[in-house]
Amino acid sequence: MARLHLFDLDGTLLHGTSAPVEISRQLGLQSETIVLDRAIAAGRIGPPEYATRVHALWSGLTEAHVVAAFEGAPWLTRIRDVWAEIRSTGDYCAVVSLSPSFFVERLLDWGANAAFGSRFPALPFAEPVDPAGVLNSAAKVRIADRLCEEFGVTRADCVAYGDSMSDKDLFSVVPVSVAVNADGHLSGLATHSYTGRDLWDAYQLVGPAR
Repeated sequence: MARLHLFDLDGTLLHGTSAPVEISRQLGLQSETIVLDRAIAAGRIGPPEYATRVHALWSGLTEAHVVAAFEGAPWLTRIRDVWAEIRSTGDYCAVVSLSPSFFVERLLDWGANAAFGSRFPALPFAEPVDPAGVLNSAAKVRIADRLCEEFGVTRADCVAYGDSMSDKDLFSVVPVSVAVNADGHLSGLATHSYTGRDLWDAYQLVGPAR
């Protein structure tokens, strides 16, 4: 039976940072976004407010900024190797993140079968963020269910990788999970825990077991 590996982005594939922080870094606004990251992590704001506030910071954002942010971000090593290995075994891999889809979807070029993020307007922004398109923890489960149907697997065949409370709901419905450089709230919910900067080593905690 094939498995579906579901990867978070911020703090998981990206080490110690988030896509919005890396995007904001290109505009000299990373400090303001780090404050927002801390606020959402602490539950002081929710995903729609977070998205609205980073959208306001990014009034001058261009596609070139996004490309530079993606290429310069501190990714874990061997992401593409892991996804190639997953696909070679007949398994599937997907990224599901609260970060903007225009950043997340770039990982399709690295070998992900699917990539989902919060919907933002086209760049350069001429429209506000629609809160209905902003993902949250529960949305990760809904997307996972859709992907299970698409790939012909079930929740019982899923492995989730994440680092924070936005992954809590997904971790609670799949049988195998890996807390990657996770905060204390999530590590206690995970089947396995990994600390480091190499995704291959995290994958090996679950990869050999068929």
